[in-house]
Amino acid sequence: MEHTAVVLVAHGTRDARGSETVRRLAGRVGESLPSQEVALAYVDVQEPLVDDVLDDVMTRHASVVVVPLLLSRGFHVDVDIANAVAAHHGSRAVAPLGPDPMLAALMAAHLQASGVAPGTHVVMAAAGSSRAVAAEDVESAADQLAEEWDAPVTVAYAAGTQPSVPDAVAAARAAGASTVAVASYLLAEGFFHDRLADAGADIVTPPLGDDDATVAVILSRLSQG
Repeated sequence: MEHTAVVLVAHGTRDARGSETVRRLAGRVGESLPSQEVALAYVDVQEPLVDDVLDDVMTRHASVVVVPLLLSRGFHVDVDIANAVAAHHGSRAVAPLGPDPMLAALMAAHLQASGVAPGTHVVMAAAGSSRAVAAEDVESAADQLAEEWDAPVTVAYAAGTQPSVPDAVAAARAAGASTVAVASYLLAEGFFHDRLADAGADIVTPPLGDDDATVAVILSRLSQG
């Protein structure tokens, strides 16, 4: 019996650092699933696109599980990936990576490793989306981080959605925060993450990257349903 193949679907970036991080992440997932084919696809900016990868992989496998390497629901999950899956009989998509308590714990670990003092106000910076469900997912992720961090956590967006990260940092200072840290709720390096450095925060954490926790979330999605 053929093993189910796995297609990991990332957003895509022109940033070489971000591309390499996503490739490392896909490689680590492949190492964790030695008996299955694991392929990497994208929804934007980079190729191969998810439709093309599914075309290829489904010549060898009767069933494929698609894992969005995205941190919330939104257009890419609900339209791009959903349409690709609908067009490929035998494929199915699982939920995106976020929100997930393991990612909240990873953000908290990044804050600690970056030297952020307990009790520091944190602005959790996510990518923006025009879809309300995406904002709901981001708010849930911020609630999970607040449970881990036990200090004020507010949400901001790197682009497209309000409040912006600079505005959220300024609001935290106006509310009395002497130190403000930005927790990057982004998967990899790139344009959005680079913008966080100019937001006026005292400290900015690294993106989630190819950490053990990120791999664990992907594997947990594969074990669901």
